Amino acid sequence: MPAFSFTARDTTGATQRGVLEADGVSAVAHQLRDRGWFVLDVRAQAARGSTGRGLASLAPGQWLPARNVDVELCLRQIAVMLRSGLTLLESLGNAAEQARRPAMARIWQNVAERIQQGSSLADAMAEHSRFSPMVIQLVRVGEQTGNLEPVLTRAADALEHRRQLLATTLTALAYPSVVVVAAVGVAAFMTLSVIPKLQHFLATIGRRLPAMTQMLLDIAGAIQAYGLYVAVGLVVAVGTGVAMYFWPPGRYWIDRAALRIPLAGKLFRLAGTVSFARALSALLESGITLLEGLRTIERLQGNRYLAELVSAARVSVMQGGSLAPRLLAPAGFMPMLGRMVAVGESAGTLDEVLDEVARFHEDLLQRAIRRLSVIIEPVIIIVVGGIVGFVYIAFFMALFAAGGATG
Repeated sequence: MPAFSFTARDTTGATQRGVLEADGVSAVAHQLRDRGWFVLDVRAQAARGSTGRGLASLAPGQWLPARNVDVELCLRQIAVMLRSGLTLLESLGNAAEQARRPAMARIWQNVAERIQQGSSLADAMAEHSRFSPMVIQLVRVGEQTGNLEPVLTRAADALEHRRQLLATTLTALAYPSVVVVAAVGVAAFMTLSVIPKLQHFLATIGRRLPAMTQMLLDIAGAIQAYGLYVAVGLVVAVGTGVAMYFWPPGRYWIDRAALRIPLAGKLFRLAGTVSFARALSALLESGITLLEGLRTIERLQGNRYLAELVSAARVSVMQGGSLAPRLLAPAGFMPMLGRMVAVGESAGTLDEVLDEVARFHEDLLQRAIRRLSVIIEPVIIIVVGGIVGFVYIAFFMALFAAGGATG
C-alpha cells in the first residue's frame, strides 16, 4: 500500500505532520478528517516535479495586477476542488496554475508557501491587499469551523454581486460619456480648424463673417485667450479637492455632502445600504459575531459618513444597546434597513433579514440607475445637440457667405 506524507492542523490549532498508508490521497484526507483535523496537504512520498511557465514568464502581461474578478474565480475554483476531496495546498497549487493572470498565480503560490511554514490560510491571505477584509474574515471563520468550502463560495458570491453592481453603473454611464466626448471633439474641430480657414478666405475677398459665425469665433478666441488661466484654476480646484479628500475631516464632510446631492445622493445611499446588508449577512451566516462583523463592515464602507454610522452602531451593541437605531440616522442608510434590522434582532434572524434587505435594495438601485440613465440621456442629447447645432449652423452660414462671394 502506498505511503503518503501529510500536513494538517489539529483541534488545538497545532500543525501536525506525518506519514500514512492508504489507497489514495482521498483516503488519507478522510482518515485525518475523522480525527477532527483540518487537512492542509497530502502527497505521495515520491517527490513531485514542479511545472514551470517557460517562456510565458517573459510576457509583459505577467506584471498586470490581479483584479477582483480573478479573486472571485479562484475562490470558486478552490471551493470546488475542496468539495471534490483535494487538500488545501493542492487546491491552491491548481488555482495558481489555472489563474488568468500571473500576478494572481504568484499570490496563491505565496499563500501556499506561508501555509507550509505554519501560517493559517486567512493570515497568509491577509498579507496581500488584493483580498478584502470581508473575504479574510470569512476564510478565518471557515478555517475555525472546518467549513471552508461553503465559506469560500459565499465570499465569491459577495464579490460577484459587487462586480455586477459596478458593471451596471458603468454601463449606464458609458453611452452619455461617449456622446459628450464625441460632440465636444467635433465642435472643437469645427471651431478651431474649419471656420478660421473660411474666415481667412472671406477676409481676402473683402467679405465679413455672418454675425452668428463671428460670435462663435469670438467665444473660441476668448477660450484661447483665457484658457490657460481657466486650466490653472481647474488644476488648483482639483488639487484642493483631492487634498480635502485625503484629509480625514474633509473626507468626512465630502462623503456626507455626497449623500445629500439630488438624485445621485440616493444612489450613494442605496449602494451603501446594499454593501452593508450583503456583507454583514454573509459574515453572520458564516458564524462571525455581530461585533466582529460590524468592525469588518466599517473598514469596507467607502463612504466615511456611513462608516461612522457603523462604528456608532458597533459601540451601541458593545454597550448592550440595539443595532437598529444608529442605522436610522438621517441622510445615511435607507430607512428600511434600520426598521428591518430591528425586526431581525427581535426574531433572532438577522442574517436572513439582511439578505432580504440586500436583495430588495439591490433591485431598487439597479432600477434607479436605469431611471437616472433615462433622464440623463435626453438632457445630454438636447444640450450637446444644441451646441453642435449652433456650431454647424455657424459653419454653413460662413460657407454660404463664401459661396455668395464667389458667385
